Amino acid sequence: MGYRIGADLVLFLHLSFVLFVIAGGLLLVKWRGLIWVHLPAVVWGALVEFTGWICPLTPLESRLRALAGESAAEGDFIGRYLPPLLYPDTVTREIQLLLGLVVVLMNLGLYWWVFCRPAGRNV
Repeated sequence: MGYRIGADLVLFLHLSFVLFVIAGGLLLVKWRGLIWVHLPAVVWGALVEFTGWICPLTPLESRLRALAGESAAEGDFIGRYLPPLLYPDTVTREIQLLLGLVVVLMNLGLYWWVFCRPAGRNV
Protein backbone atom coordinates (compact mmCIF):
# COMPACT_ATOMS: atom_id res chain seq x y z
CA MET A 1 0.00 0.00 0.00
CA GLY A 2 2.88 2.40 0.78
CA TYR A 3 4.42 2.02 -2.67
CA ARG A 4 1.07 2.69 -4.31
CA ILE A 5 0.56 5.86 -2.27
CA GLY A 6 4.11 6.91 -3.13
CA ALA A 7 3.46 6.33 -6.84
CA ASP A 8 0.23 8.35 -6.63
CA LEU A 9 2.06 11.19 -4.88
CA VAL A 10 4.80 11.19 -7.53
CA LEU A 11 2.12 11.24 -10.23
CA PHE A 12 0.37 14.23 -8.61
CA LEU A 13 3.73 15.99 -8.18
CA HIS A 14 4.52 15.37 -11.84
CA LEU A 15 1.13 16.64 -13.00
CA SER A 16 1.45 19.70 -10.76
CA PHE A 17 4.90 20.44 -12.15
CA VAL A 18 3.66 20.18 -15.74
CA LEU A 19 0.78 22.55 -14.96
CA PHE A 20 3.21 24.94 -13.24
CA VAL A 21 5.48 24.91 -16.30
CA ILE A 22 2.57 25.60 -18.63
CA ALA A 23 0.60 28.19 -16.65
CA GLY A 24 2.74 29.16 -13.69
CA GLY A 25 3.66 32.40 -15.43
CA LEU A 26 0.20 33.66 -14.48
CA LEU A 27 1.26 33.55 -10.83
CA LEU A 28 3.91 36.16 -11.62
CA VAL A 29 1.17 38.78 -11.84
CA LYS A 30 0.80 38.54 -8.05
CA TRP A 31 4.22 37.19 -7.02
CA ARG A 32 6.94 38.47 -9.37
CA GLY A 33 9.70 36.90 -7.28
CA LEU A 34 8.35 33.50 -8.29
CA ILE A 35 10.19 33.97 -11.58
CA TRP A 36 13.28 32.45 -9.92
CA VAL A 37 11.35 29.20 -9.45
CA HIS A 38 9.22 29.31 -12.59
CA LEU A 39 11.91 30.16 -15.14
CA PRO A 40 14.11 27.12 -14.32
CA ALA A 41 10.98 24.94 -14.40
CA VAL A 42 10.12 26.25 -17.88
CA VAL A 43 13.69 25.66 -19.07
CA TRP A 44 13.58 22.10 -17.72
CA GLY A 45 10.17 21.42 -19.25
CA ALA A 46 11.24 22.75 -22.64
CA LEU A 47 14.53 20.79 -22.53
CA VAL A 48 12.68 17.57 -21.78
CA GLU A 49 10.41 18.14 -24.78
CA PHE A 50 13.11 19.35 -27.21
CA THR A 51 15.67 16.68 -26.35
CA GLY A 52 13.35 13.75 -25.78
CA TRP A 53 14.70 13.21 -22.28
CA ILE A 54 12.61 11.37 -19.76
CA CYS A 55 11.73 13.26 -16.60
CA PRO A 56 13.16 11.43 -13.56
CA LEU A 57 9.68 11.36 -12.03
CA THR A 58 8.47 9.00 -14.78
CA PRO A 59 10.74 6.03 -13.95
CA LEU A 60 10.32 6.74 -10.22
CA GLU A 61 6.56 6.41 -10.51
CA SER A 62 6.91 3.29 -12.67
CA ARG A 63 9.27 1.70 -10.14
CA LEU A 64 6.94 2.45 -7.24
CA ARG A 65 4.00 0.98 -9.17
CA ALA A 66 6.05 -2.15 -9.92
CA LEU A 67 6.99 -2.48 -6.24
CA ALA A 68 3.28 -2.15 -5.40
CA GLY A 69 2.57 -4.99 -7.82
CA GLU A 70 0.57 -2.96 -10.33
CA SER A 71 1.02 -1.27 -13.65
CA ALA A 72 0.41 2.43 -14.28
CA ALA A 73 -2.87 1.55 -16.03
CA GLU A 74 -4.33 -0.44 -13.15
CA GLY A 75 -6.30 0.54 -10.15
CA ASP A 76 -8.39 3.49 -9.15
CA PHE A 77 -9.04 6.85 -10.79
CA ILE A 78 -5.46 7.99 -10.29
CA GLY A 79 -3.91 4.89 -11.79
CA ARG A 80 -6.37 4.69 -14.65
CA TYR A 81 -6.94 8.28 -15.80
CA LEU A 82 -4.02 10.48 -14.81
CA PRO A 83 -1.10 8.60 -16.41
CA PRO A 84 -2.46 9.01 -19.96
CA LEU A 85 -2.40 12.78 -19.41
CA LEU A 86 1.32 12.69 -18.68
CA TYR A 87 2.39 9.72 -20.79
CA PRO A 88 0.11 9.51 -23.85
CA ASP A 89 0.86 6.65 -26.23
CA THR A 90 0.24 8.80 -29.31
CA VAL A 91 3.01 11.36 -28.72
CA THR A 92 5.42 11.39 -31.63
CA ARG A 93 8.75 13.18 -31.76
CA GLU A 94 7.16 15.92 -33.86
CA ILE A 95 4.37 16.43 -31.31
CA GLN A 96 6.96 16.53 -28.55
CA LEU A 97 8.86 19.29 -30.36
CA LEU A 98 5.61 21.18 -30.91
CA LEU A 99 4.79 20.90 -27.20
CA GLY A 100 8.21 22.30 -26.34
CA LEU A 101 7.63 25.21 -28.71
CA VAL A 102 4.19 25.86 -27.18
CA VAL A 103 5.71 25.92 -23.67
CA VAL A 104 8.37 28.43 -24.73
CA LEU A 105 6.06 30.70 -26.73
CA MET A 106 3.27 30.68 -24.16
CA ASN A 107 5.65 31.55 -21.36
CA LEU A 108 7.37 34.26 -23.41
CA GLY A 109 3.93 35.79 -23.91
CA LEU A 110 3.10 35.53 -20.21
CA TYR A 111 6.44 37.03 -19.22
CA TRP A 112 5.98 39.90 -21.67
CA TRP A 113 2.48 40.49 -20.31
CA VAL A 114 3.73 40.56 -16.71
CA PHE A 115 7.02 42.44 -17.12
CA CYS A 116 6.99 44.42 -20.39
CA ARG A 117 3.50 45.68 -21.11
CA PRO A 118 2.92 49.43 -20.80
CA ALA A 119 2.18 50.48 -17.21
CA GLY A 120 -1.22 52.02 -17.95
CA ARG A 121 -2.64 48.90 -19.60
CA ASN A 122 -4.36 46.47 -17.25
CA VAL A 123 -6.01 44.33 -19.91
